[in-house]
Amino acid sequence: MSDVSLKKTVALIAHDGKKTALVSFVETHRSWFEQFHLVGTGTTGGRIAALGLSVECLASGPLGGDAQIAARITEGFVHAVIFFRDPMGKHPHEPDINMLLRQCDVHSIPLATNVSTAHLLVGSHGFGSSPS
Repeated sequence: MSDVSLKKTVALIAHDGKKTALVSFVETHRSWFEQFHLVGTGTTGGRIAALGLSVECLASGPLGGDAQIAARITEGFVHAVIFFRDPMGKHPHEPDINMLLRQCDVHSIPLATNVSTAHLLVGSHGFGSSPS
């Protein structure tokens, strides 16, 4: 059994206008994030990896990264999603975003879409690092 399978996986995604906020949030809560296997979409994952954290980087959102994370949710390999969304922006990959949000609902995956809900997830006693 690999080390990754011993940890829960947290997916990290941010629209362009929210990437800095997500990187800052992860940096502030670094010790919490270090407990998990992290997976991120393209640029977001790269920016978080630049903090010195281990992040599995997938495709960028517009190139299918959101769909990749949705597929992993369906397969049971993602246990929480932090997706700092820009509700004011237009996103050409909106169908993929909606699919990702739907899969979180279908599979009862905790989903934080802004800094307030991300704080709730990080502070939750119900979400630990061991697989369920």
